[in-house]
Amino acid sequence: MAAELHVELVAADRSVWSGPATLVIARTTSGDIGVLPGHQPLLGVLESGPVTIRTGDGGTVVAAVHGGFISFADEKLSLLAEIAELSDEIDVKRAERALERAKADADDAAERRAEIRLRAATGAH
Repeated sequence: MAAELHVELVAADRSVWSGPATLVIARTTSGDIGVLPGHQPLLGVLESGPVTIRTGDGGTVVAAVHGGFISFADEKLSLLAEIAELSDEIDVKRAERALERAKADADDAAERRAEIRLRAATGAH
């Protein structure tokens, strides 16, 4: 079994993060999944939620992901998201205002997106 897998997190408009990792945790339509080196091949649909990547150097990368696909084969994990933002790119105050607006407007989809962004930015999983 290999010690690392190669991860590509790509949004519709850009490459978000790429590099070696020891573990990736993502939410799929079948539930949360953890992918380690040597995992069996998989193809799944991503649900909106935080994605946590344990990097090869021992760090952690967290991203808010909204829809897409996950694919793993030959020690390469691809996360192809409709929208993805790294936690350090998220303006917490702006996300909090978006959450308040969504609640006031009773917009469930916008409320869910804002909650996911806040969870990714603050580390509250």
